[in-house]
Amino acid sequence: MARSKATITALTFAMPLLALAAGASGSFAANPRGAPTPPPGFAQCKACHTVERGGRSGAGPNLFGVMDTPAGAKAGYSYSPAMKGANIRWNRANLDAFLGDPRGFMPGTRMMAPGTKDANKRKAIIDYLATLK
Repeated sequence: MARSKATITALTFAMPLLALAAGASGSFAANPRGAPTPPPGFAQCKACHTVERGGRSGAGPNLFGVMDTPAGAKAGYSYSPAMKGANIRWNRANLDAFLGDPRGFMPGTRMMAPGTKDANKRKAIIDYLATLK
């Protein structure tokens, strides 16, 4: 069935809004591969991090399965001494503090992002990371 130009334009406009709404609510639709779609706030994270199971590390470590794991312990990435010696687990509270101010939370970290000041965006990112199991 052919779609009119108006219908295609409406769908093109609506899709990003639906994705934004899903990210804000903590509900994530699956992409065609079956993995959850990241929230809009995760865009800056993707510059350095991958999230696929068994995926490679980039400028930052792969984040698949990061929730409830020790900081600086994921194989295949060369962590800063600060991260290796942090002696913390990535739970919601620690991720929230780190994502809000990486260098303030962990002086000496190599994370270059300045942090996500918006608490709702941080929550959406953490909710997303919690789905990656």
